[in-house]
Amino acid sequence: MTAEAIQDKLKVIVQPYVNHQENFDNLTSKSDFINDLQINSANLVDVVLDVEDEFDIRIENDDMEKMISVEATVNVIQKKLKSK
Repeated sequence: MTAEAIQDKLKVIVQPYVNHQENFDNLTSKSDFINDLQINSANLVDVVLDVEDEFDIRIENDDMEKMISVEATVNVIQKKLKSK
């Protein structure tokens, strides 16, 4: 799966948790979930759980800690999909 396809799915996943709509509308691979989209840490856990469901992968705690930006999250998802 391409990074663009993963990012498109990720955008749908994070949308309900976003507290800064303008930054969400201008989402890029460099967008930070906490600083740019203002997603709180409790909701970041929900994002990770939703990602696991959507992509049928298991994300360990060390990978979860890396998932703070769109790009980092796409990288984790791609790595998990390749190792399936």
